[in-house]
Amino acid sequence: MAAIFLKILQGLKQRGIQTLLLLTLYVCFASCFPAAIHQLFYTISLFIKDLLHWMMPLTICFFIAHTIQSFERKAPLFVLILICFEAFSNLSSVWYAFFSAHTVADYLPTFQATSLQNEFQALWRLPLTRPGWWSADKGAFLGLLLGGITAFGQGSSLSRIINQGKSVMEWILTRVFARLIPLFVLGFAAQMQQTKLLTHVFNHYTVMVIWLTLFLVAYIVFLFALGAGWSFNRMMTNIKSLLPAGGASFTSGCSLSTMPWTIEGTAKTLRNPNLAKALIPATTNIQQVGDCIIQAFLCFLIYQNFKGHAPDLMTWLQFSVVFTCARFATSAVLGGAIFIMLPIYETYLDFNGEMIALILALNVVLDPLVTSCNVMANGALCRTFEWVWNHVQAFIGRTRPSNLVEEDKISPL
Repeated sequence: MAAIFLKILQGLKQRGIQTLLLLTLYVCFASCFPAAIHQLFYTISLFIKDLLHWMMPLTICFFIAHTIQSFERKAPLFVLILICFEAFSNLSSVWYAFFSAHTVADYLPTFQATSLQNEFQALWRLPLTRPGWWSADKGAFLGLLLGGITAFGQGSSLSRIINQGKSVMEWILTRVFARLIPLFVLGFAAQMQQTKLLTHVFNHYTVMVIWLTLFLVAYIVFLFALGAGWSFNRMMTNIKSLLPAGGASFTSGCSLSTMPWTIEGTAKTLRNPNLAKALIPATTNIQQVGDCIIQAFLCFLIYQNFKGHAPDLMTWLQFSVVFTCARFATSAVLGGAIFIMLPIYETYLDFNGEMIALILALNVVLDPLVTSCNVMANGALCRTFEWVWNHVQAFIGRTRPSNLVEEDKISPL
């Protein structure tokens, strides 16, 4: 009995079990709470989310700068390979969505314009408004700049500042915010329960969501299998490492907010765990595989429904190239990407007002799925990028990198 009790106590120390237990209790007693309690839970989650958003530019800056400086004179090559890798992953996702939607289009019901009422609001928000220049992309750019200076120069003082800043940010994320995961998830679960977001999707677009979810799961499993060198056990271990981040992002609707846990989970899948601290902050805004698949899937189905035929290959080729390039200008927060994409939908797919209204509404109700898939796919692709990066170094240097011992046995490519 004592051994069982100890195992239960050890299990309760795990964030995933704490979160699951808290959500279970909430679902059981949600009907007993007044509306103000649900709003309080949501307010706490938004408060944590707002604090993370204020921290993210500085955190991203220090994390990227710290890793870039460790590459010394290889930093420009690292950035170039990373950009090419992100562009290819997003472009391939768009074309995967094209063929997926083409396969099931005839089996889906007709789309209908829809509106979603949302009267559930937080009790209060931070009164401070973040200025436009205090954003994640600016932090990433500054991190690249500072990391490049220390990698190519003799900036020992700057290097010490970067190392100290990175240590402070890492301590705050792991010691403070990581312990707030259960509360963070609870508030957004309350929001979805009160606004009936999931119920709305299931009532109106159940068949489409099922097909879309199946295609997404298949693609993400493929990415994990690729990174694991087709080893089933290694693939399952990597998926398990990233499930907490995927679950948190599903409820929060923001991949930036869950970045600390994405970094932690991704680090467990890499041969060089420190690489996660550069890859995740640098790619969260631009490598959005889930977003690319879901947006392209919806665009195809809406186009076919309103135009009476599927988009031809040339139209889709032009759209996919511009769409992929635009991903480098979007932000991985709720509603940030869609408004940049709307002019592209109008220009290259000839979307009218009704089609725009429909895809906006679907983006609202499917945002948790979008964000969760972005996080899981981003973590999965980091292992493949690590393999690519190590082999590029080996090819240029004509020497086999030290962390590729027995790499060929699990090579994903």
